[in-house]
Amino acid sequence: MDWVCFQKQSAVSAQALSSKVSFKVQKPSRVVAKAPKAVTTCAADNKLAQTLAVAAFAASIPLAVPQMAQADVAGLTPCKDSAAFKKREKSEIKALNRRLKQYDPESAPALALNATIEKTKTRFANYGSYGLLCGADGLPHLIVDGDLNHLGEFVIPGVGFLYIAGWIGYAGRDYVQWSKTQAKPRDNEIIINVPTALGMMFSASTWPLSAVNELRFGTLTAAKEDITVSPR
Repeated sequence: MDWVCFQKQSAVSAQALSSKVSFKVQKPSRVVAKAPKAVTTCAADNKLAQTLAVAAFAASIPLAVPQMAQADVAGLTPCKDSAAFKKREKSEIKALNRRLKQYDPESAPALALNATIEKTKTRFANYGSYGLLCGADGLPHLIVDGDLNHLGEFVIPGVGFLYIAGWIGYAGRDYVQWSKTQAKPRDNEIIINVPTALGMMFSASTWPLSAVNELRFGTLTAAKEDITVSPR
């Protein structure tokens, strides 16, 4: 199409050189030239070709994006779109409703089963809305490889658990070491000194930094000579 337009434009230019192009004077201060029809047609053809190319490129993008999005989930599908996940939800609710028919609607077991049904529906709804991925068994699978899109499934809760566990352990260690310096250490372990324990609990909130400093100065672990070794 471009070569044809180029030939037409060349012919028009040659014709314009051989004979004067007609001009139409509208005002003394401005002269407007009449554009040849061939040039206008070629511009329209070029514009149409560009529009078709952009439309074809835009149409190809939605077909490629879903494949890229599902390339790193190891065959898992979002729970909200999983047929096995929906089937498991229906089977659990159906089993609860079957048990519910055996009791009077106003009895305690019936009320408990109704509450369980609502909790079951809420649980499955949360699994679907949180973006969890399900396998062929219809159960959610947690991604634990450090993927940034799935940090909230294992990495962040795991780090939070380790921090809280270390916080409690570090505060307990400080309290035991403090009680050994008192006149009656066992009494302080049997009956907890609450004000002292709370103060140590607050100070232990920065236990990772404190542990690193103690490790540098050699006070985090016991000395080698203080560790008993059984005879060999």
